Amino acid sequence: MYVLALDTALAACSAAVLDTRHGILASASVPMQRGHAEALLPLINQVMDDAGVAFSDLDRIAVTVGPGSFTGLRVGVSAARGIALSARKPAVGVTTLAAFAAPALVLAQGTLVLAAIDARHNQFYVQTFGDGGAPEPRIASLAEVLALASGPVRIAGNCIDLLIAAWPQGRPPHVAVDASEAPDIGWVARLGATASLDAVPRPVYLRAADARPQMSQLPQQ
Repeated sequence: MYVLALDTALAACSAAVLDTRHGILASASVPMQRGHAEALLPLINQVMDDAGVAFSDLDRIAVTVGPGSFTGLRVGVSAARGIALSARKPAVGVTTLAAFAAPALVLAQGTLVLAAIDARHNQFYVQTFGDGGAPEPRIASLAEVLALASGPVRIAGNCIDLLIAAWPQGRPPHVAVDASEAPDIGWVARLGATASLDAVPRPVYLRAADARPQMSQLPQQ
């Protein structure tokens, strides 16, 4: 199976081509806070050429669906839907939290994995994985995130330093696993290869946008 994976949800623009028989054929990731829309299509063409795979050869397209940047999510999901429609292949969504947690779960050996993303304004997008993990991501305060890790835990995400700095004294130790600013695109591809085809890409928004259009003033009566 050939999988094209895309990620524009956070602080990187990434693409990869996975062959489930032989592994990652090509991948590229460019750190960026803005400009995903302009960077994504050239990056896709680059990894497709490097992998030697035609769009018609793809079996599915995987894309991160959030939580993350509102603009970034729309860029990635729109591109994945467009390629899927053109190539007549299915597209599937992978959450950023699941992609962060995946490599940690490989090493967890039964330990709870806590994936967290800095949502700013003293809030975090968070989900736990493994035995007793949460079925859905949610937005939480720092205190609520720390309360989720009452025992030994492996941490993944882009805000590990914040969590470690606030870790309560006397709490069982944590093991930081992944402190990257964006998920590993290879894991997005691997999760996409095993995702249900019912996982149609739709942006995961856990809160309203920070920027809102101004309301037009009503005329004076």
